[in-house]
Parts: sequence; C-alpha cells; structure tokens
Amino acid sequence: MEYTARLKTRYFEEIIPALTKQFAYRNRMEVPKILKISVNQGLGKAIVDKKMIDTGIEELTMITGQKAVSTKSKKDISNFKVRKGMPIGVRVTLRGDKMYEFLDRLVSVAIPRIRDFRGINDKGFDGRGNYTFGVSEQIIFPEIEIDKINNINGMDITIVTNAKNDKEALALLKEFGLPFKNQNS
Repeated sequence: MEYTARLKTRYFEEIIPALTKQFAYRNRMEVPKILKISVNQGLGKAIVDKKMIDTGIEELTMITGQKAVSTKSKKDISNFKVRKGMPIGVRVTLRGDKMYEFLDRLVSVAIPRIRDFRGINDKGFDGRGNYTFGVSEQIIFPEIEIDKINNINGMDITIVTNAKNDKEALALLKEFGLPFKNQNS
C-alpha cells in the first residue's frame, strides 16, 4: 500500500465536495488547491555571526523535512553593513506530499503550541489567493530542541494557492484547518 499524506486524502474526499457546494463549482478542477508552501527566515544577525546561517539551515531542514538553502543579499546597504552576495537568511519551498505533511504538523501540532494564541489573522492575503503569516518563534515546532538553540528566530510562511480571489482561498485554508480569528470578536 502506497503512503499518501493525511491532508491530501482529506482534500480529495472532504474539501473538494465542501467547496464545490459552497461556491457552486461545475467541475472538480475549478476547486482551488494549495500549490506550494514557502518557509523563510530572515537572519539579519548573520552579518556578525556567520554560524547563524548554518544553524538556520539545520533548523529549517529539521522543521520542514527538506533541505533549506541560504538567501543572499541583492545589493549593498551601508547602514546595515550588508554587502551584495552576503548570506542573510534561509528558505525552503515545499510541494507535494512534503507540503501536505508540513501543513498537517503546522495546524495540528505547532500552532496550538503558540503562547496566548487566539487565531491567525486573516489580513495576510495578497489579493490573488496567496496567504502569508509570521511565526515569532521556531521553538513551537517539536523538532526543535529548546536546550540546543542559541537564538529565537521567527519565520514567514507563505501558502500559495491557485484560488481566483481571497474569499475562495480563505475558505480553502479554513477547510484545511487553519485557525483564523473570528471577525466578530
């Protein structure tokens, strides 16, 4: 028996029928889906401490299950002592089963571990159905051992969908279980 991610199975069995009913799609192929999830960490302190990039790559690789790569600056910024080509962050792009596995761990394990959590903000949509939100600490992921980290770093998570608008993307992400804040509270 071949393994498929739990959320991928849920997408085909529950989410597609629910969204088809909600938005009156005529065809299964019209239902929006998640194309990729991009996770990146800006490590501005890496200008002073070069080992932070290696640590960031190691941590992001453990969190996502896919090898992270460093991002380099595109231009010189003298006020921040940044030169063109200096490594200033790490990123990873997830697709397929790894994307669904990461989203499942994010929704069911990591987000509930955020202190004083009241839901993620629904203002992070870009107008084209893509959603970005920030996580202030990498220690919410169980893969990170709190005793072994030197610095607490945040990260940005971007979920790219093929939804036509933000309303459809919001409905899709709610069906996947992302805990958005209630608008009335």
